[in-house]
Amino acid sequence: MKHTLLLFSFTVIALVSHSQGYQYEPSAEFPYGQINPEAPAELSDWAPLIGKCNCTSEVRNKEGNWDGPTDMQWVFKYIMNGMAVQDLTLKADGNHSGSIRQYNVDSTKWYVHYFASNTPTATLSSWEGTKHEDGNIVLYRDQTAPNGMEGYFRLTFSNISTAGFNWVGEWVNKAETITYPTWRIVCTKEE
Repeated sequence: MKHTLLLFSFTVIALVSHSQGYQYEPSAEFPYGQINPEAPAELSDWAPLIGKCNCTSEVRNKEGNWDGPTDMQWVFKYIMNGMAVQDLTLKADGNHSGSIRQYNVDSTKWYVHYFASNTPTATLSSWEGTKHEDGNIVLYRDQTAPNGMEGYFRLTFSNISTAGFNWVGEWVNKAETITYPTWRIVCTKEE
């Protein structure tokens, strides 16, 4: 019953959205939405990731070792009538998360706002960055290391293709000569 109600709700929302001219929103025909032709061209940076991926996530524990992998699904879709990208993760350990990704033409940067089920907050964490010539998408947020050294928490999407991608979250110093990965994910495209 719950799944039927959810499907019915999604169908009604999709029909209402399309009847109001929001043709780039997710729909039965395009479950992950579409890029709006009026959107910045950089929205296509995320095109290979749009859809659903099966992934394994590993987080470094307090002792500095990698905990065993956690299975997760990572879903990317176009939102705001095809003008932005949203992603959501569903993890087997119950710690779910997501982001809203918007491109700012004036600054030529991506702005990514992150939220998580286990850390509700009044202010969302945010990263900014760009797609590099090597095809990687790299995002930064200021973060001081436990020893007081200034640096960034850097997120890197790499090996991006229609077959999947890799992701790593790591602390780096300001010169990016010291790196300490704390979270890594490997994804394979399902649909």
